[in-house]
Amino acid sequence: MIVVATADFELYHEVVALLRDRGVAFTTVDPGDDLPVEASAVIASPDDDAVGDGETDRVTATAADARRAVDEALALLRGGEGRTVVGVDPGVRPGIAVLAGETVVAAFQVPLGDAVETIRREVADAVDPLVRIGDGARLQGARLVNDLDDVTVELVDETGTTPYLGTGARGMGDVLAAVNIARLEGERIDSREVDPTAGELQRIKDRSRQLSTDDRTIDEGLARRVAAGDLTVEEALDEHRD
Repeated sequence: MIVVATADFELYHEVVALLRDRGVAFTTVDPGDDLPVEASAVIASPDDDAVGDGETDRVTATAADARRAVDEALALLRGGEGRTVVGVDPGVRPGIAVLAGETVVAAFQVPLGDAVETIRREVADAVDPLVRIGDGARLQGARLVNDLDDVTVELVDETGTTPYLGTGARGMGDVLAAVNIARLEGERIDSREVDPTAGELQRIKDRSRQLSTDDRTIDEGLARRVAAGDLTVEEALDEHRD
């Protein structure tokens, strides 16, 4: 069981709300009180008094990083902290899954332009985090690899990582694939250079026409810059108009 033992009202409010949202059983005690015998982890602020006999794992946090504290406490509850591994199924809207050991503690699907910031935020407080990126969607995957130059990255063969989706699971495929990618060993990679194919460039140009309000298609030079991650399609359209 997770125990919340803090006199910090903001931290208490954030942690309790997160635990309730996840359906996690927990209890609360005043700092300095005895812990229930079934306690597996204690969440407290840096200023709170110690609780229990010192043998129960303590997760220290402030209100600003309450979610990180809950993730860590859940990992302890389920058998150990484990390394933080982020799996990424690349694409226009990458699926992102964050694992602590074998436990999935967070999942996202965000626009490509927001993916690096999301990943960096999730690994900011982790010790020796690892990011595993699927080798599909070559252009988007290469952009992520190159932008994550301050994190250990592995490139993973993503064959077979997208599961069958039954009724009601539509839209979950990329996130579930990211979970599977996170659990597969890959090859350490520092950068990835990809020369876009004619078909890939054409798809970018087609996308520009779809997004354009004046029936405009960007040229190949701009499409190459989009492929390299230097421009978004919208930015390329603005340059083309200028």
